[in-house]
Amino acid sequence: MPVDKELKSRLSALKRSKRFVRWGESAGLARELRELLQQIEDQVEDAQAGCQLVADFYTTDCSVFDRCDDSSGHVGDVYRYDACELFISYAKRCADKSWLAKLILKTSLKDDYGVRDAVVKSGAEFLPEAQLRWLIDQYQQLATEEPEEFPRRHWLYQVESLARQLKDAPLFEQTRRAAWGDEPGTAGCVDIARVYLDCGEEQTALDWLERIPAGESFQQQERDELLLAIYDRQGDKQRQAEIARRSFRRQRSRSGFERWIAIVGDDQRDELLDQEVRIILDAPLLSLTGAAFLTAMEQWNAAESYLQTRAEQLDGDHYQVLLPLAETFASLARPLTASLLYRALLDSILRRARTTTYGHGARYLRKLDLLAKTVSDWRDIEPHTVYVERLWQKHGRKTSFWSRYEH
Repeated sequence: MPVDKELKSRLSALKRSKRFVRWGESAGLARELRELLQQIEDQVEDAQAGCQLVADFYTTDCSVFDRCDDSSGHVGDVYRYDACELFISYAKRCADKSWLAKLILKTSLKDDYGVRDAVVKSGAEFLPEAQLRWLIDQYQQLATEEPEEFPRRHWLYQVESLARQLKDAPLFEQTRRAAWGDEPGTAGCVDIARVYLDCGEEQTALDWLERIPAGESFQQQERDELLLAIYDRQGDKQRQAEIARRSFRRQRSRSGFERWIAIVGDDQRDELLDQEVRIILDAPLLSLTGAAFLTAMEQWNAAESYLQTRAEQLDGDHYQVLLPLAETFASLARPLTASLLYRALLDSILRRARTTTYGHGARYLRKLDLLAKTVSDWRDIEPHTVYVERLWQKHGRKTSFWSRYEH
């Protein structure tokens, strides 16, 4: 059987198959799909034929997703990334760009699962402006003829994608307004501002961000990133520093602090660090990001004081933050603070009574046993023996946990 017929036969088989693919089998199906794409790449040299076959591969999406539990996203990734990458490879070598634009349009006309637009999003990599503008005209016409709002916005979204690639900010703005009205909301203002910034129109980008009402918290981080870029290009160090400080204080981190320092100058590092440490320590409520920042900046004594004086506020449900902190203080031979953190983690596990986590809890209690041997002064904190006795009184009937601990 000729190569192209064999490949088309495999594609047809994908469309005809009725076998349901369960969640646990989706990774296997993804491998099969990648193998098919690899076969196309290995056996098809002609660029136009390759584009057609990958386009045909995209048309299997409905059949595949209709009979597949792709909660993990394995199969979707093949269509969005692997297939798109192969299409781009062929498309760059395809001489007939008009034919290619028509193929993209035809393929994108039915995109029920939102995977085919990956090719449209990459159009500028292989199509000249004339063909991109032609596609824009086609999608605009489709939007005009579409009576339903959701499908109409889908076509306008394709126009937005192409306008962004062409760095045509006015077209992007016009299209977003057509989709969502003259007041496109916070997200719309941010998107329009980003495109204007990409086009080198910093002031217009700033004007769009200033349309967002004061006090609006939605997409604040994205807005700050844009403002930092705008003020950087405008050479406005003072406003850039204000935004960097605001962004850092909203979510304290070492990287955020370093960005702030890079703007204001390293000569202010020590003063600003001391200032932030004082702000964190003076706040009565526990902030896990504040605690993580203190440890990231190696402010060990401040971090210990902060955590110990707020021990009753520690919530082991936030194990993603507390566990690294506990491990850090244990490794630094600061057993009292480490014990407080491991206790919070263990208390959370026992309170939720999920047996699948008891193994972790048993490990934490054994860790607490070891740490207790090195604590010379419990200060006003409950000693380990008292803590364990209280655990027995409250959770003694959780035999599944204690059996794991004893072994």
